[in-house]
Amino acid sequence: MPWPPDIAFYFDPVCPFAWMTSKWIRTVQAQRDYTVDWRFISLRLLNAHVDYDAHFPPEYEAGHTAGLRLLRAAASIRGEHGPEPIGPLYTALGHAIFDSHTGSYLVDDTDLRGTADFLDPILTDLGLPSHHVDALDDTSLDTLIQAETDEALALTGRDVGTPIIQFQPPEGVAFFGPVISRLPSDEDATRLWDHVIGLASFPGFAELKRSLREKPQLVAFGVADDQVGVAEDWHAGSRRTDE
Repeated sequence: MPWPPDIAFYFDPVCPFAWMTSKWIRTVQAQRDYTVDWRFISLRLLNAHVDYDAHFPPEYEAGHTAGLRLLRAAASIRGEHGPEPIGPLYTALGHAIFDSHTGSYLVDDTDLRGTADFLDPILTDLGLPSHHVDALDDTSLDTLIQAETDEALALTGRDVGTPIIQFQPPEGVAFFGPVISRLPSDEDATRLWDHVIGLASFPGFAELKRSLREKPQLVAFGVADDQVGVAEDWHAGSRRTDE
């Protein structure tokens, strides 16, 4: 990969909106011939100080923990094979989590996400060694993932989630999001990119936000590519309905 890359994209593999944004970024990447460095930010580590029972729906802690486990495996892969496999790995993880089945994307008793049974066939398909499943339980990798999470938050401030994007790192403009619920057309994808970069590049710009979001256009949410999801209030970054 040429260095520095054009875009640094910080992701947690269990975040649906990061996955939607990553699909948009890949569309832009193909049209603009950008290089992307796929980097790590852990929702579980970001929320380590949070009382999950008080702030999130009951499934979120297990989901965020599964994301951390998958990031450990990604860190192991990058440490052994360099950054090139991380983009294809994220694509495979996102497809398996969000695009391959209808129903809840959240972890439950029947969901293997974050386990060796889930990861091993993905590694096989990508031609990566199966020993990387051992990293799922390797908490020593959390130091690296925490450092990369802190790196991402240093670009934007701490009151954000995933994804975080930096254009023209290490000195270029960085921002949280954009949070999108639909995948733009090829033409709209580059138009949206130019608008986002233009807005974020203005020195005095701070924030533009709304918590009312459509369910993302993902099979795991029961929303097909030609459908629009129902709008919900994702206050505090979750679909929690009680105060």
